[in-house]
Amino acid sequence: MRGAAYHIVVHKEGALESRQFRVPRWAARVIIAGAILLVLGLVTVSVLYGPIVVAAGRVPLLRSEIRELQGENARVLELAERLDEMEARYAHLRGMLGDGVNLPEVPRDSSRDSLFTAPPIMARVRDSTPSGPTMPQRWPLSVRSFRTRGLAAGDSVETHAGLDLAVPVGSDVRASGGGTVRRAGTDPEYGFFVLLAHPDGYETMYGHLSRVLVLQGDTVRLGQVIALSGNSGRSTAPHLHFEIRRDGRSIDPLTMVREGS
Repeated sequence: MRGAAYHIVVHKEGALESRQFRVPRWAARVIIAGAILLVLGLVTVSVLYGPIVVAAGRVPLLRSEIRELQGENARVLELAERLDEMEARYAHLRGMLGDGVNLPEVPRDSSRDSLFTAPPIMARVRDSTPSGPTMPQRWPLSVRSFRTRGLAAGDSVETHAGLDLAVPVGSDVRASGGGTVRRAGTDPEYGFFVLLAHPDGYETMYGHLSRVLVLQGDTVRLGQVIALSGNSGRSTAPHLHFEIRRDGRSIDPLTMVREGS
């Protein structure tokens, strides 16, 4: 006697005959149990290894985020180094001007130029220093400088109007003579600059500055710190561009001032 079984009938559409398959009950149970085990196995693998697969897929994204964080960290370190450098220069400047220097409050302004404008600072000067307007007579730098270019004239036009004096960024720039700030601001060629008016038609120009310490219309005295040197405008290296003019025409500064004066 044959055991219990399941019969499966397969009938093709349009055919006259059908095919029958006999599946023993034990075989059907084995197939069903195998299918259940396969499904359970797939579920187990998904639960155990699914998070690992998802995490592996995020690896490229995490690497990209790490590179961005490293770049930001490098920029933060660079800004910290610049801040330390500026604090050291500020301490040096305060030591040069004296411990008793009090800086006036500056009104906040959102304009671009005002971000680079600071209140005037009066450096320590000898009692014999004239306090009123004077002709240019003082070297504009206190630190040692290196002259990289002088006054030059072409056939019909002036090719270089003054002296280029190589100095570190942040060196103090002093008024060559007492006078009035005719202009102070920024220019495509000179960068940040100060133009002073002196008696007898004389003017002095200070260009490529990093910071302006006076305002247009201010009265300055001989030797006053009016700016800090820099590398702004059309400049290839840190230096001070210094001009002396009379009646609008440039004259060689070395005919009126000498380093150390």
